[in-house]
Amino acid sequence: MSAAIFDQVRTVLKAIEQEAPQTPEAMEQFRIRYLGSKNIIKPLFDEIKNVANEQKREFGQLINSAKQAAEAKFNALKEQLESAADAGVAGNLDLTAPGEPIELGSRHPVSIVLNRIINIFERIGFVVAEGPEIETDWFNFTAMNTPEDHPARDMQDTFYLKGSTEMLLRTHTSPVQARIMTSQKPPIRVIAPGRVYRNETISSRSHCQFHQVEGLYVDEGVSFADLRQTLYYFASEMFGATKIRLRPSYFPFTEPSAEMDVFLGTETEQTYRLTKGTGWLEILGCGMVDPQVLENCGIDSKKYTGFAFGMGIERQALRLYGISDIRSLFENDVRFLKPFTAV
Repeated sequence: MSAAIFDQVRTVLKAIEQEAPQTPEAMEQFRIRYLGSKNIIKPLFDEIKNVANEQKREFGQLINSAKQAAEAKFNALKEQLESAADAGVAGNLDLTAPGEPIELGSRHPVSIVLNRIINIFERIGFVVAEGPEIETDWFNFTAMNTPEDHPARDMQDTFYLKGSTEMLLRTHTSPVQARIMTSQKPPIRVIAPGRVYRNETISSRSHCQFHQVEGLYVDEGVSFADLRQTLYYFASEMFGATKIRLRPSYFPFTEPSAEMDVFLGTETEQTYRLTKGTGWLEILGCGMVDPQVLENCGIDSKKYTGFAFGMGIERQALRLYGISDIRSLFENDVRFLKPFTAV
């Protein structure tokens, strides 16, 4: 019985050595026959119990050699077939054909405009300041001289954290200014860009999340003339404007306050539409920092003065690129973003 079992294993081993599959289909049949879950070698391992004790070791080594021979031949033949396939592909390769184009990603227009604004103000000494998007009521409202009964505190406008009347998503980047003024001594010259959140659902064009950039300059002898000249520089660099005007306005944290317009003219259809035929376009709000805001933040208002300004970045992007619908900035449509690839 033992001799017959040995001969059976040797027959399988000889068959493995003679196998020479030349196609992927034949290779798969070879794998199933000798290496698959129901291969012909596996039952031979069960015959070891019928082998005399002194021959069990020899029989086990013989079976293992058959299994190893099958694995070695399969791997060698597989490598040969793959090499032949690669050689065939290489032989058909046209080295003179143009390569596949590499698609370039696009910068978002909001990012482009934000970086441009930062670059403009960095040239005249402003540095970027950042702060948390989850703020306290004090930094967001109280420090900014916002009265308790101001509409901006209403729950319809502000996202408060669940179960809290003190923690909220900041409604502007002004709390960054408050944090800077409470932690640093003048002179202070910063711009604070970032995301802000407001619960605005009155219009299909409104969004609860958008971006702002605000600026602050506090030092001895800072005047409204300094504010005007700073903003004139920004308008000329950003829009190529040669004229600006400041109209009286109101903000709780500045006094006096103003809205700034730039003159774009009405020569082109785009500027005529943007300015509604007036030639003037409003771009930001500004003013001298209210003395009470300075005092709230621990700065002596009798010694120091300052100015502040703020603008929405999305609105600047709409104006610069002639985008008609603000919702386009939030949809991440690659067809809309494609033109900004080279910007």
